[in-house]
Amino acid sequence: MPSTRIVAAILLLSIATRPLTAQPVPLAALDETVQRAMRAFEVPGISLAVVKDGKVVVAKGYGVKRLGDPAPVDGRTLFGIASNTKAFTATALGILVDEGRVKWDAPVIDYVPWFQMSDPYVTREMTVRDLLVHRSGLGLGAGDLLWWPASTYNRREITQHLRYIPLATSFRSAYAYDNVLYLVAGEIIESVSGQSWEDFVATRILAKVGMTTSNVRHSDATKAGNIAVPHAPVDGKVRPIAPFDSDNTNPAGGINSNAEDMAKWMLVQLAEGKLADGSPLIRPGTARELTTLVTPMPIGRAAAELEAVRPSFNGYGLGFHLRDYRGHKLVTHTGGLPGYVSKVAMIPDIQLGIAILTNQESGAAFDSLANSIMDAYLGATPSTD
Repeated sequence: MPSTRIVAAILLLSIATRPLTAQPVPLAALDETVQRAMRAFEVPGISLAVVKDGKVVVAKGYGVKRLGDPAPVDGRTLFGIASNTKAFTATALGILVDEGRVKWDAPVIDYVPWFQMSDPYVTREMTVRDLLVHRSGLGLGAGDLLWWPASTYNRREITQHLRYIPLATSFRSAYAYDNVLYLVAGEIIESVSGQSWEDFVATRILAKVGMTTSNVRHSDATKAGNIAVPHAPVDGKVRPIAPFDSDNTNPAGGINSNAEDMAKWMLVQLAEGKLADGSPLIRPGTARELTTLVTPMPIGRAAAELEAVRPSFNGYGLGFHLRDYRGHKLVTHTGGLPGYVSKVAMIPDIQLGIAILTNQESGAAFDSLANSIMDAYLGATPSTD
């Protein structure tokens, strides 16, 4: 594992030392920054998108899809985006809110009467909003063993087993990240729309945004085509591994996407739900609802090298993690699956969006790149320490 000093060194690589609002990213410098991060953190391939002021600046691939095979990653190579899928599920619910078919603060049992938590009070009071913001009282990762390792339970069976999981804290009192309540959100979408989560997201979001090469199932990562092979350190060496292929948790992490399509997605989010043709995917007020902090999260101590970017606020909205970065609101999320990790980072007030998809399990790689690109656009001067 790279040392803290190496991580800090990569974080401080700057593709420019002045704001880039009036000019494109200098591609040669960006390419070198990406290549250095890939070497430092042993990442075979990266798909990178940068959007700024309503335009795509970069949407391209780096490296290879599989170690030992020269086939390159390009702008359309698919990667599992894992929990970056959660924002799509929240947006799907936002579409139904705009249509008057769902209310954020209505009880879950209004839409799926069979839903139960272990505490009858929580069952009765749990709202649609609560499903998305990690404050249910469940412990960290509660319910994951119902689907990981891959199980034979279908989505409804997984959610029906929630009644047997004891709560770790009182309702709405603490943040604890979970996946399983996003499956309940998927059940609401199906109950209200008459379409499966997969069909709704594919037709009502991906098709409208223009994400024509993305798909909505974990299992699609096993198919032939322009797909990055997942990798992970095994016995001290990075090797190809099998992708996770169970579709029972697609609403929490099933989308496979690429730089070109994620650029389109970020442009819609940064435009408060407006599609490229000017029509709304969701209303501006609904888009702002997604990026409004609901559940506060603790702020930990940062490494000395990162103290300058330690947040002043930190929390979770509807499918997005919200914090500040150098005085600007940062809308972000990460995703992790076996052999795939990713990051989306958007700074709305300067209309900047960054998506980094990788086929290796190194969060340091995507953090170093995201911070370098954000620093370039914000005009942050690299440290000389």
